Amino acid sequence: MADYQGRKIVIVGLGITGLSCVEFFLARGVVPKVNDSRNNPPGIDKLPEKVERWVGDINKQWLLAADLIVLSPGIALSHPAISEAAAEGIEIVGDIELFCREAQAPIVAITGSNGKSTVTSLVGEMSRAAGRQTAVGGNIGLPALSLLNPQVQLYVLELSSFQLETTHSLHASAATILNVTEDHMDRYPLGFQQYRAAKLRIYEQAKHCIVNVDDAMTMPVRGVDRRCISFGVTFGDYHLNQQQGQTWLRAKGEKVLNSDEMHLTGLHNLTNALAALALAEAVGVPRASCLKALTTFTGLPHRYQLVHRNAGVEWINDSKATNVGSTEAALKGLQCQGTLWLLLGGDGKSADFSPLERLIQGNNIKVYCFGRDAELLFALRPEISVHVDTLEDAMHAISQQVKKGDVVLLSPACASLDQFKNYEQRGERFAALAKELG
Repeated sequence: MADYQGRKIVIVGLGITGLSCVEFFLARGVVPKVNDSRNNPPGIDKLPEKVERWVGDINKQWLLAADLIVLSPGIALSHPAISEAAAEGIEIVGDIELFCREAQAPIVAITGSNGKSTVTSLVGEMSRAAGRQTAVGGNIGLPALSLLNPQVQLYVLELSSFQLETTHSLHASAATILNVTEDHMDRYPLGFQQYRAAKLRIYEQAKHCIVNVDDAMTMPVRGVDRRCISFGVTFGDYHLNQQQGQTWLRAKGEKVLNSDEMHLTGLHNLTNALAALALAEAVGVPRASCLKALTTFTGLPHRYQLVHRNAGVEWINDSKATNVGSTEAALKGLQCQGTLWLLLGGDGKSADFSPLERLIQGNNIKVYCFGRDAELLFALRPEISVHVDTLEDAMHAISQQVKKGDVVLLSPACASLDQFKNYEQRGERFAALAKELG
């Protein structure tokens, strides 16, 4: 465990993660300073009076006088003031690095452009089904520092590329990169490979690496080695098997579960299940406990979630699809007998939408485009697309046209912040409208 006594510590960025860092240091008898560029950052009202704070901009003097800067994942290392502090040799870490220095139990670490929340939650359920004291968090739910507890037997962490950038002491018992597709290009000026490099940090000191055989970008830099366990749709140590019209999960040559026994649907969710099974078994969770969790897990809100079914029409909320890769996964795993009504739109974060074009071919699909990047999405296939201002406009128009066998899918391929507070609010609005109009 690290000793922070006598060190001048500045936490940059508040919110729930910043507050967890404040509490971490106060519990160790160290009073940090807090700096946030927002005028009224979330959590400022919960900050103890004795903690000095500076809001409204970045206080460069504070940073250059610090011994340790704890950086919020929302602030880029390339920020000029942060870069200057780094050039001066000042140590810069994130909350995950602080966590890794303290954690005494094994860690399962999960990253990827898509599916990581589902897999993280699933591994947590598998471990709990085995009776283990399990803590789940990181980029999902509770901040990692809030999970620290000597009673915990397994930590399961979802980690973003932003969090991995400032993490050096992670020694995961099992780690995975589920997939790597273009995302956050506004944060990575050097492009896709810079984003991938941040993800690859998760493997550096891992005991087991769970890799996706269908995505070469998930492989360690030096290639597959003895640490690697693979999963994939048709190949890998864990893969899917089609038999007499049914899909089975196979693990190391053994047929272990019929997908009909699971609540999760869609091909992408079945591969998420394979990844979770591989991770859990790699840290010694008994297979029986894993399979029990797979048959009871109902999925997470806003992730390919069937929110309404009426008159033979299904309305699916996949609002968490905030990038192109996630929408690709949803479309590849979709089965629709009638017309697919696809809602795309929001802030694309400078992404390339062209990979979607091949997935919206044919005459049994209609695309409604809304929000900031509606025009770019409309241009993918104008002859089957409609440009509207808002999600509400699209839903009202679609509801007048749907027929039995149709599917209405919100899988926007974009962030929501141009028109909504977050993807949850967007998904909740879709679900409410589906029930009202469908």
